[in-house]
Amino acid sequence: MVIMGIDPGFAITGYGIVKYDGNKFSIIDCGAVTTNASMKFPQRLLVLGNRLEELIARYNPDAVAVEELFFNKNIKTAIAAAHGRGVALLAAARMGVDIFEYTPLQVKQSVVGYGRAEKCQVQQMVKVILNLPGIPKPDDVADALAVAICHGHFHGLGSIIGERY
Repeated sequence: MVIMGIDPGFAITGYGIVKYDGNKFSIIDCGAVTTNASMKFPQRLLVLGNRLEELIARYNPDAVAVEELFFNKNIKTAIAAAHGRGVALLAAARMGVDIFEYTPLQVKQSVVGYGRAEKCQVQQMVKVILNLPGIPKPDDVADALAVAICHGHFHGLGSIIGERY
C-alpha cells in the first residue's frame, strides 16, 4: 500500500509518501510545498492545490492521510491553516483517492505509543521507523511522514480510528 501523509498549512505543507508492506514501512519521497508570502492568499492556495495534485498523480497513492488541525490560539493563523487543509482535502478528492483524517493525538499514539508525546519524540520515531539518516526537515515533513505511518498502522480499522471520506 502506498500512503501519502499531509501536514497541512498554506505557507508550508509537508508531504510524505511511504510504502507499507507486511508491517514494514519504506520511504518513497517527502518534502514540503511552500508558497511565497508576497503572493496573494488565493494564489498561494492555488499553487498548493496544483502541487499536491501533481504529487498525487506522480505517486498514485492508495490513500491520503491528513492531519486534523490542532487549535491555535491565534485565530487568524488557524483559519488560514484551515484553508490550506481544505485545499489538501480537495486535491485528494479531485484525484479520486481515499482520504483519511487523524488527530494529532492519534498520530502520536500510533508512532510513539503515547498520545501526549513531544514533537521531538515523534520526529525521532519517524527517523527510526523509516530508517532515515536524520530527522526530515522542516518539521512539517516529519509530521507528514508521521501521519502516513499512522494510517499504515490503522488502515485495517477504517473509521474506527481515522475519519474516512
